[in-house]
Amino acid sequence: MHVAIVTVGDELLVGDTVNTNATWLCDRLSERGVRVRRVTVVPDEIGEIARVVNEYHAEYDAVIVTGGLGPTHDDVTMEAVAAAFGRDVVRNDRAATWLADRGYSADDLAAETTHLPTDCRPLENIEGVAPGAVVESVYVLPGVPAEMKAMFETIADEFEGTPTHTVAVNVAEPESELLDRFTELQQRFDVAVGSYPGEHVTVKITADDASEAERAAAWLRDRSTAPERS
Repeated sequence: MHVAIVTVGDELLVGDTVNTNATWLCDRLSERGVRVRRVTVVPDEIGEIARVVNEYHAEYDAVIVTGGLGPTHDDVTMEAVAAAFGRDVVRNDRAATWLADRGYSADDLAAETTHLPTDCRPLENIEGVAPGAVVESVYVLPGVPAEMKAMFETIADEFEGTPTHTVAVNVAEPESELLDRFTELQQRFDVAVGSYPGEHVTVKITADDASEAERAAAWLRDRSTAPERS
């Protein structure tokens, strides 16, 4: 399963807020064997959100959109997702009933709080107020981290893929000296290889089969210099 993540918010683009939602979602999806193919940040603009959602919906198995839910002037995500599918945004009776059951009357909430795309599947917000929604294969979640995480867990089983296994090998050599070994490694084993420089180079070896990843890691360790322990 291939998924794209779209995070909405001007505050992300100007650096006022760290995009922890995308990192958390990538981690949870990877645990479930789902491949995240895109992570995109878009402003609070209906046209821009709709364009990206439309593009990714056509290309990937599912799209997760976070942020921009609620009744304020810059909460335009529901309207944008509806526009991407040529739908209206209307009062959703199920969402209104959920909120009423939690003690929120129509007088407590702005009318737009329960307005969702036509024929969507509403998602209850157990940590907050603004509901989420599923429109075809597009999942719209809140931007508040606690609300987003709780809502994702209610639909997590809808995201399934092939789990992979990763083994990290630390190497005390520059990346430039490892290129030939990486090439040979991938010729000998059915693995993917990523390298990340820092105090030392961390090589991540990923495979569908755990034993294959371990064999490849052992092969690389035998042919590389390990960092000295302090």
